[in-house]
Amino acid sequence: MKNHDTAVIEMLRDDPDMAIDYLRTAFDELDKEGGESAFLMSLRHVVEAQGGMAVVAERAKLSRESLYRALSPKGNPTLRTMTAVIKATGIHFHDLTHHAS
Repeated sequence: MKNHDTAVIEMLRDDPDMAIDYLRTAFDELDKEGGESAFLMSLRHVVEAQGGMAVVAERAKLSRESLYRALSPKGNPTLRTMTAVIKATGIHFHDLTHHAS
């Protein structure tokens, strides 16, 4: 039986367009209790679906270790890091703040 993280990563890998909706939902819940760690976990899932930490770290011009640390459950990434990582996955903050009509 697959664990939850593996199943989500596989779904995101199979349907890359789902990543925007997945992150948008997590972004919409940032202000709720646990919202920050939930958003980081969602972004971690998207990163893994996009080829993994090493691939996305290279695209974002970060070290793999920095990316792991930033997206850890206790991570506290800077806005610059978040922007670079999200862009490296092919998504922009604008995609997360504007819902499709």
